[in-house]
Amino acid sequence: MRRIISPINNRPDRLPPGQHWTSKLHILGISDPPDIDLSSYRLKIFGEIEEPVVLTWDDILELEKVELIADFHCVTRWSYPDVEWIGFHVDEIKKLVNIKNTAKAVMIHSLDGYTTNIPLEYFFDEDVIFAYKLFGKPLPADHGYPLRLIVPKLYSWKSAKFVSGIEFMPENRPGFWEQRGYHILGDPWKEQRYSV
Repeated sequence: MRRIISPINNRPDRLPPGQHWTSKLHILGISDPPDIDLSSYRLKIFGEIEEPVVLTWDDILELEKVELIADFHCVTRWSYPDVEWIGFHVDEIKKLVNIKNTAKAVMIHSLDGYTTNIPLEYFFDEDVIFAYKLFGKPLPADHGYPLRLIVPKLYSWKSAKFVSGIEFMPENRPGFWEQRGYHILGDPWKEQRYSV
């Protein structure tokens, strides 16, 4: 299994401005974890691609596994170091679909109605994965079971839980928190917490 250590862990300014280290991976979200039956779970990939694709849970487990070690930075000012995730790298998606040149960003859709947007250059990054294990164990329900996007270079509201859809978009349309005043990108080192 390939191991990825996020470059953010080796930055000289490893702790972004306004953040403090914590000894606990806190739980935040817009809802309680949804009830999920893996036999009926589906991951839909659609939008600015040639043909939509729907993956079953078995399909997801067949994708090449990677381990990611990355710090986790929450917009509420806490950071947790060296979180260990296992899942599949976003490059696996490029093997499944033909992305149109018109695609500029993705919207991640979650089972609880949550959405978040990410520009393509941040989505297809070296340390971005879809995780289904946390510290070697199946992803706990309150941390996003069964599947969670992990985007280490952005604040963790971009690391959507309960992922059910990947929509390729022709524009960088705002998601749930972005519509409510959060920054359209969310770079912790630029303190892009809010849009104003």
